[in-house]
Formats: sequence, structure tokens, C-alpha cells
Amino acid sequence: MSVWFVGAGPGDPELLTQKAARLLQSARCCIWAGSLIHPQILTLLPQECDIHDSAKMTLDETTDVIADCTKKNIDVVRLHTGEPAIYGAIAEQMDRLDELNIPYEVVPGISSFQAAAAALKVELTLPEETQTVILSRTSGRTPLPETEELENLAAIGATLCLFLSAGKLDEVCKRLSPFYGEDCPAALVYHASWPDQVAISATLSTLPQQAKGYERTALILVGRALAKKGAVSKLYDASFTHGYREANTDGDCPATGGKE
Repeated sequence: MSVWFVGAGPGDPELLTQKAARLLQSARCCIWAGSLIHPQILTLLPQECDIHDSAKMTLDETTDVIADCTKKNIDVVRLHTGEPAIYGAIAEQMDRLDELNIPYEVVPGISSFQAAAAALKVELTLPEETQTVILSRTSGRTPLPETEELENLAAIGATLCLFLSAGKLDEVCKRLSPFYGEDCPAALVYHASWPDQVAISATLSTLPQQAKGYERTALILVGRALAKKGAVSKLYDASFTHGYREANTDGDCPATGGKE
């Protein structure tokens, strides 16, 4: 018997890992985050699989299902949206299983911030612009540590990917503008990788109006890297030597536009 915490990816069933798909295809019990995961992913489950929607369940109830399956020697897939290590609420579930001496494994998945970057066709890190990506959220019923408030994160100037914050889009943009500038590229991606995906590129000053109405299952991205303009990477620069390639020394360097 095995218990698997499985990342379902951002929504598109083709973005499941091969391991995740294999586990789903053989699962006898599946507890899934019904409010967040695309239902099409459930079509991979066998017809005889016992399916539970965790959106309607408490921690005690999901733990009871797993414990009962353990007694019956039944494999369980605990299916989480995106990458379970990010806002997956799996720590508390694993703590319960540790207390019950129930073994488990974790299968990573593609996060929605990665799918959002793909939808926008951007690289979140650009040479000499930003080399840091911050994954965070705004404060809500779950408060943030004071050191992680938006103003403190914004002071770094890194690319920001904000989960669970679309309902406060106007506030977010106002709080970030003094640090990034009102003209800083900003975007909102709703249902990244889903059939009804919406990707809106704007600036901090214009995004609240352009993305009005998307208050759930949307990600906010902010940073100069979204402009798709920056210094060229050294990795493929003909004048740059690294462990797998010697620099072009004949004076003709296409990557720099001509002679050195």
C-alpha cells in the first residue's frame, strides 16, 4: 500500500508528469482538490476508483479516508493542484500521517507560475535586469509575516509572482507602483493552461482596469523582465568562453554585432 501526494500541474492534462499519470491510472482511491484541478484529469482514473472531493472535506476527514485505505491495503493518490510544495497545504497532512506512522511519497508537478510565464511567452529572469523570482501572496485571512509584506518584497526589484491575490489587484498595483514605477510591466493570467485561459499584459497603472473581473484562480506577475528586453545571455555569446565552448578569437563576433 502506498500514499502519494501528487502534483496535478496547472490544469492541462498533458502537463502532468509521466509518473503522475501512471499513478492516477492505477489508483484505487483518489482525494482531489475539486475547486482547483481541471476535471478532465480525473478521466485517467480507473472506473472502480473511489473519488473524494477535498474541497468539501476537512483535514480530519481526508486523514480518515487515507487511514481507512491503509487498513484495507489500498493505494491512495492525494491529488493537489500545480506543485504541492507551493501553497499545497500538504505539510499539515504529512504531519498527520507521520503521527499515524503511515508512509507516503511526494510527486512534484508544474506550478501555475510556470504555466503563466509560458502563456505570456516571457522569461522571468533576464541578464542584468533581474536574476531573482519571488513567489508570494498578499495577506488575507491567512496573515503574512511582517517581513514578507509587499513593500518589503518590492524593494528587491525582483520578478514577483503573486498567488491568491487577484481579488486585491487594485491594491496590489498601488502598493507596488512606488517601487517598480507605474510603467512597470505587469500581467494577470487566469486559468493558466486551461482551455479558457486568459493572459493580460499591461502595466501597474493599467492592469487593474484591463484585468477587472478576474478575482480567483489567477496569478499576478510584476517586473521589468516581463518587457522581454534585456542584455543578451553570455551562454551563447560567441565571445564568451565556458566549460563546453571556447570563445571566438578571430575578431568576428556575431553575437556582439561585428568586430570586437
